[in-house]
Amino acid sequence: SPAGMALSVLVILLLSVLYEAIKMGKAVLLRRALLALPHSLSQESLVEPEERDRSPTQGSPSLMGVPIFFRRWFWYHVAQTLFHVVQVVLGYMVMLAVMSYNAWIFLGAIVGSTLGYFV
Repeated sequence: SPAGMALSVLVILLLSVLYEAIKMGKAVLLRRALLALPHSLSQESLVEPEERDRSPTQGSPSLMGVPIFFRRWFWYHVAQTLFHVVQVVLGYMVMLAVMSYNAWIFLGAIVGSTLGYFV
């Protein structure tokens, strides 16, 4: 039916926009992850301020020796991984829809990608 086809094209268009938005979100997360790394790799910049004041016998043993920038970078990396998984799934969904060889679905994917990149 024409209404079903219009709805299908709209869904593919929105999936394409979301795909592009997630692609940009990954780039923003990568920038933040790189900014979370220290500029200097001296030992003083790798340790939290309160860890410098402790003796080796104090504090939790699981967190001793793990730099704060590494923990921050790790969580950025986890977020990037999740964004990547969602992006791949959306990409395959859009590709599967385009492989139906329907011109309207194809145009919906192209217009959605264009709008997503533009926004």
